[in-house]
Amino acid sequence: MNTNLILQNVLSPPVLFFFLGTIAVFVKSDLEIPAPLPKLFSLYLLLAIGFKGGLELEQSGFGGQVVPTVGTAILMSLLIPFLCFIILRLKLDVFNSAAIAAAYGSISAVTFITAESFLESQSIHFDGFMVAALALMESPAIIVGLLLVKLSSNKQRPNAKKIRWRAILHEAMLNGSVYLLLGSLIIGFLTAAHNPASVQKMEPFTGKLFYGAECFFLLDMGIVAAQRLPSLKRAGSFLIGFAIAMPLLNATIGVLVAKALDLGPGNALLFVVMCASASYLAVPAAMRMTVPEAKSSYYISTALGLTFPFNIVVGIPLYMGMVNTLFIGAS
Repeated sequence: MNTNLILQNVLSPPVLFFFLGTIAVFVKSDLEIPAPLPKLFSLYLLLAIGFKGGLELEQSGFGGQVVPTVGTAILMSLLIPFLCFIILRLKLDVFNSAAIAAAYGSISAVTFITAESFLESQSIHFDGFMVAALALMESPAIIVGLLLVKLSSNKQRPNAKKIRWRAILHEAMLNGSVYLLLGSLIIGFLTAAHNPASVQKMEPFTGKLFYGAECFFLLDMGIVAAQRLPSLKRAGSFLIGFAIAMPLLNATIGVLVAKALDLGPGNALLFVVMCASASYLAVPAAMRMTVPEAKSSYYISTALGLTFPFNIVVGIPLYMGMVNTLFIGAS
């Protein structure tokens, strides 16, 4: 493990602000972020990375690694839930296993944004088309989770209402984060292609303000993650171990796939982070609506209370070390 990379990541302002929020809960500070602001900053961050991704996609085009990488990312979001489900079924029922598997098959946009900031701090190049993969990895995992419930629990849900697939597909593919990411990506692409003069006008909003907004958002995420920690006790030692071991396993698979795709180190890290992260926003919303038998304290507390902090503090530099070891060692 490259302890120098971990130290540099831990001492970066976004991660330090995350710690500041976490410590505030432990010392019982009355620090509180008014509810509308975290949502606003979340939307801003998604808009900014989508727009910048669209600008870079217009420059790079759709050739080269774009289509294979995005297609493989979608495939990973279909396969990872099955792997998670098999492991979770060793201890948990169908409903909780499927809900947690969907969360871990999906992605965390904030973890992705933190990984981008880490790469920028290390002056490592990455491509904007990775944002397209980010947007398209969220929905498939939700659909797989619901299919797992339907295929595995018919006898256990004799009185269950029929799954409304149209509503579920709408929620999975047009939820706010996916819609804003894809929409911003398209707007960035069209702006760069047909109105390049406007790109510079957007620069102060999508560029210079971004890092400060990320710090503010991670301050709030630190508070929320610390508040979720007590729920982990109810989840039990198996799920606590799963919340750390599964990202590491998914990251290992992601590194090997990234190597097979011949991605550069920066793109490889972002690909690995998408494989290793877990959703605590879109998936919980869909699971509450369709799988009420699953305990939300399980799939939210594991993803948000443990996997998210692990990834942004230790995981990102650890995965970068894995990428460097495999890629440089093989060169």
